Amino acid sequence: MPPTVVRATIKPNSRKGPLVETAEDGTLTLYVRAPAVEGKANKAAVELLAAHFGVSRSSVRLTAGATSRFKRFEIDD
Repeated sequence: MPPTVVRATIKPNSRKGPLVETAEDGTLTLYVRAPAVEGKANKAAVELLAAHFGVSRSSVRLTAGATSRFKRFEIDD
């Protein structure tokens, strides 16, 4: 079974987070409390997506956008 591809916009340093919001087009907005330094926000986003989809953290991979606000993740079911 191929992995699920998820497009997401990340909002680091958010007081609103941790929270996942789904837009009408299927993209996700991830609100994380971690700052966007040294990959902390990316790590927090992986943990948040793993909890949201009910999978382990190792099942979630960041495949594009490591330094961008717009990211693409693959999730193994």
